[in-house]
Amino acid sequence: MINRLSLSTPTMHEEEMEFVKEAFQKNWIAPLGFNCDNFETEMAEYLSFQNNLCCLSLCSGTAALHLAVKLAGISKGDIVLCSDMTFAATVNPVVYEGGVPVFIDSEKDTWNMDPAALEKAFQKYPQAKAVMLAHLYGTPAKMDEIVAICQKHNAVLIEDAAEALSAKYKGQKCGTFGEYNAVSFNGNKIITTSGGGMLITADKESHDKAFYWATQSREPLPWYEHKEIGYNYRMSNVVAGIGRGQLLHLEEHRRLKTEIYNRYIKGFENCPVSTNPYLENTVPNFWLSCILLDKSVKITPCEIVEKLSEHNIETRPLWKPMHMQPVFKDNDFITAEDIPVNEDLFARGLCLPSDIKMTEAEQQTVIDLIKSYL
Repeated sequence: MINRLSLSTPTMHEEEMEFVKEAFQKNWIAPLGFNCDNFETEMAEYLSFQNNLCCLSLCSGTAALHLAVKLAGISKGDIVLCSDMTFAATVNPVVYEGGVPVFIDSEKDTWNMDPAALEKAFQKYPQAKAVMLAHLYGTPAKMDEIVAICQKHNAVLIEDAAEALSAKYKGQKCGTFGEYNAVSFNGNKIITTSGGGMLITADKESHDKAFYWATQSREPLPWYEHKEIGYNYRMSNVVAGIGRGQLLHLEEHRRLKTEIYNRYIKGFENCPVSTNPYLENTVPNFWLSCILLDKSVKITPCEIVEKLSEHNIETRPLWKPMHMQPVFKDNDFITAEDIPVNEDLFARGLCLPSDIKMTEAEQQTVIDLIKSYL
């Protein structure tokens, strides 16, 4: 049996510890501080789409999405058109504010939100106030079409780039297309702060309002005074130091993820499977490499998960679509296809080990085992 092979785990370097040590030496352990400030500045420079880009370091990507939803003005009963094939953290913040998620099916070219289904949803819900878009597994969605549809219907675009940091659509990095955007630094992401996230916007006023909410809506007075409900959402100065060190290696991580994806493509040549697709004018970060079993294959993704677990290899089915989740059973789901794309993806899709510390020999073992099951 081989050593444990995981989907994606943190890969640490030496620079992270230097930034953390500085925080200890200066006894700046609490939230806020020089590491947070510098992490935000360095991330804005990395994304570098707009000179006035503002970043706000937070305790989680979910916190960033929650503040984005509040900034978009979502309140009780408001319709938000959401990616259906995603993790629950993408859509839960809509519910926090009393909004009503309506789920949008994916298209086959990227497995992301289908522009045709989105337009169909606006015909049914012309009052929809916002679109919550997630880039699946680090693959950019069809942003030209989606941005145009949002502009046409005067809807706020919120971009969940939790899985897509460093990915590009036509040269522009994910996390910069929406009016409000979020990235995640959870332990399994392409870079990590252990836990954490960041809100990204080009609107300084919105950034300042989010900062206010994230620090318990404390008024600038000598005593504690609050005129609004706030949240304890700021990032620790210590973990921000980890993020600064990780950011220095982001492009290296993306390159290694790409190499893993390409080895899976080569390894599964002439097999009844296909890998997660992407558009020619995009550069995914290949956070997770996935395969889709051909309809002729008799074994199911869950059966492969069980077989590989016997070899200490972690795999899992694709995200279970939100419209199939029991908690959202009463929410509407919009598809432009006769057979929903996401239901088919979930039935046949599998996430594969994509850890950049995995050796080529270990990856070949995964490929050989899967081929033997097919």
